[in-house]
Amino acid sequence: MSWGTDLWDQFENLDKHSQWGIDFLERYAKFVKERLEIEQTYAKQLRSLVKKYCPKRSKEDEPRFTSCLSFYSILNELNDYAGQREVVAEEMGHRVYGELMRYSQDLKAERKHHLQEGRKAQQYLDQCWKHMDNSKKKFERECKEAEKSQLIYERLDNDINATKSEVEKAKSQLYLRQHMAEESKNEYAAQLQNFNSEQWKHFNVAIPQIFKNLQDMDERRTVKLGEMYRCFAEVERRVIPIISKCLEGMVTAAKNVNERRDSGIVVESFKSGFEPPGDFPFEDFSQNIQRTGSDGTIGTPKMEGGKPDPKHAVSRTKNKLWLFGKKPKIPPSIPPPSLPSFPSGHFQTPKFSTERIANHLSEMKNAKSKIPSFRTVKRGAPTLEDLSHLPPEQRRKKLQHRIDELNKELQKEMDQRDALNKMKDVYEKNPQMGDPGSLQPKISETICNMEKLRSEIHKNESWLAEVEGKHGSRSERRASADVNHHAPHGRESPEGSYTDDHSQEHRSPPQPDPHEFDDEFDDDDPLPVIGHCKALYSFDGSNEGTLVMKENEVLYVIEEDKGDGWTRVRKQGGEEGYVPTSYVEITLEKNSKGS
Repeated sequence: MSWGTDLWDQFENLDKHSQWGIDFLERYAKFVKERLEIEQTYAKQLRSLVKKYCPKRSKEDEPRFTSCLSFYSILNELNDYAGQREVVAEEMGHRVYGELMRYSQDLKAERKHHLQEGRKAQQYLDQCWKHMDNSKKKFERECKEAEKSQLIYERLDNDINATKSEVEKAKSQLYLRQHMAEESKNEYAAQLQNFNSEQWKHFNVAIPQIFKNLQDMDERRTVKLGEMYRCFAEVERRVIPIISKCLEGMVTAAKNVNERRDSGIVVESFKSGFEPPGDFPFEDFSQNIQRTGSDGTIGTPKMEGGKPDPKHAVSRTKNKLWLFGKKPKIPPSIPPPSLPSFPSGHFQTPKFSTERIANHLSEMKNAKSKIPSFRTVKRGAPTLEDLSHLPPEQRRKKLQHRIDELNKELQKEMDQRDALNKMKDVYEKNPQMGDPGSLQPKISETICNMEKLRSEIHKNESWLAEVEGKHGSRSERRASADVNHHAPHGRESPEGSYTDDHSQEHRSPPQPDPHEFDDEFDDDDPLPVIGHCKALYSFDGSNEGTLVMKENEVLYVIEEDKGDGWTRVRKQGGEEGYVPTSYVEITLEKNSKGS
């Protein structure tokens, strides 16, 4: 089936059809363009979504929970998925849309060429027809003139009145007209033969060839559209394996969520290292009531040699967690209770007035409001870098992390020193390569940095050893507290335990109420008393974190000098702070020195 033979007379319709084909191709190209714009917008929105929910964060803020890690893995996979959508848009733009637009321009040029050839062939045929028609009309005119001349000649020849010259003239005119008619006839025949020949060529050679070219062009356009349809699908199919991997990565991230591990991370993050509080001691307020020997009520502890039953002795409960997170503090104006001696028949304890109980409750309510004030003071403390404001477990982890980082820095400095020494050796062997002396300042600076790092590591390791020592001995102190709680003849030491060493009485500072030693400003256990000190000079304590003291004032030592010239002390009223070590005379308890 050929357009040239079957559609030889449909030039105008073929012109319209070829134009429609090009318009349809461009319409599909526009569809592809809008589709790739949708892909680009989709990918851009996906990347914005990933960026919104995956903000920049420091190493310390890196998530550790499996649920968070899985979510960020899903975000990474989604980001890769967005990248594949961008690949789809890019491939569609380059391989489909761009190719279609280029092909459309080629089709327009080819169609224009074929139509111009068709119009030229038609114009040439029309020109041949005009020549043939003109020769035909001329032949017709000449024949009529010849017939007219013949009639005139016959009329004059039959007229007896006509002269001989008139007859001869009419005869010559007749011969002339007949000759011209004959020439016109020959010309007309030639033009007719030429026109028929050109017309046959036009409809059997030229037009079929032109229409065949148009048919080939239209068929190639159709084939091209089919290829672009397939390419459009291939672009999607090519990224499906990678998209499948992204989806598999999301499924794997979902499977990696581990609730047990997350719970363990919570414990690791917030574990303080403290032990649960022990039992509250029984405080018998009925011991001052006179009872007979036969009265065996449970409220009266039995006496043995004029001494109270050690099972009912009131002990200090040091390093405990209390209700509402704080142990209430007794106002400093109330003197600490003492253990008076009684006759062997009776045992009495100091009275606890209702006013004192009210003070207890008031201090318990106001404990939390006082916490931020001391936190602010501790921020300005000279030894804040030891992380003493943190609970033991968290402090240990922070110190260990700091030591690891310092060791990494130290290793870098050592590598740099070794590299500089090697370069120096090379310069010494080959002076033309450089001056060995120029490297000495850098080597000295590196060695200085190494010494600083070693000093920092040693300092942090000492703090870590202190934390691990305290953390390891905490349970031992807890266990020994129960034994000391029942000491029969002991007196309370500054650390909150009983001791039989009476030689320490002359060195121990005045013992405040047991509740005075509770740290109401910190979240972790208060530091134990390790000794006492006497102020040699007055100190104004103007800097933040320091403590005001007067000359000859006796203070409790709760933390030794770490080498920076400051000692942490506590007043009898419970106020804590730092004082210059050179301003005080320190006496440490024997059990603290040995520990």
